[in-house]
Amino acid sequence: MSNYKKVKKQSDNPFLNLYKLDAVDREGKVFDYYFVSRRDEEHIKLKTKDNTPEGIVVYAVTDEEKPRLLVIKEYRYPLDEYIYELPAGIIDPGEVAEQSAVREIKEETGFDLKVYKGGNEAFRRPFYMGLGFTDESNSTVFGTIHVEEVEQQLESAERIQVMLADKEQVKRILKEERVTLRGAYLMMMYLKSENGLDFLEV
Repeated sequence: MSNYKKVKKQSDNPFLNLYKLDAVDREGKVFDYYFVSRRDEEHIKLKTKDNTPEGIVVYAVTDEEKPRLLVIKEYRYPLDEYIYELPAGIIDPGEVAEQSAVREIKEETGFDLKVYKGGNEAFRRPFYMGLGFTDESNSTVFGTIHVEEVEQQLESAERIQVMLADKEQVKRILKEERVTLRGAYLMMMYLKSENGLDFLEV
């Protein structure tokens, strides 16, 4: 038995839309439930039941003897503030997660990402972002970058500062700055690593 009666799209925007669900509680009463999705009305996940990721987050470390973590400080409109995070983006039509990661790293930071294929494949699965309000899921792509002079390829609405952070800097960011949740968890993994990627071997 389904726990909703119908769903209706409430907005018509290019990247993210609001949906209203006629949800049913445990006593059989119908109530309004709202969520957002990047998908059109026929392909939202409560209909398709798939978990294809809409986006990626990229965990990249330098190929130095003591790897540093690629961190960005990006202006986010909902907060009217800069916030620390790891590079991320939407998977374009026709792309797989790794292709999207290479493109996003080049655009946002200027670096060329070498995708790391080793370690536990389970860490690359799509995981949900926040099921209280969205059906979106993201995959993590891991890799390395070479330290060199680079140039960002930002869109006009993007304000991104690039940082190659060592462990002391990452500790400070986690202690003092505003950080995204997924960025914070990946920073914690970096702090526990010896070569930046060994935690994937679990």
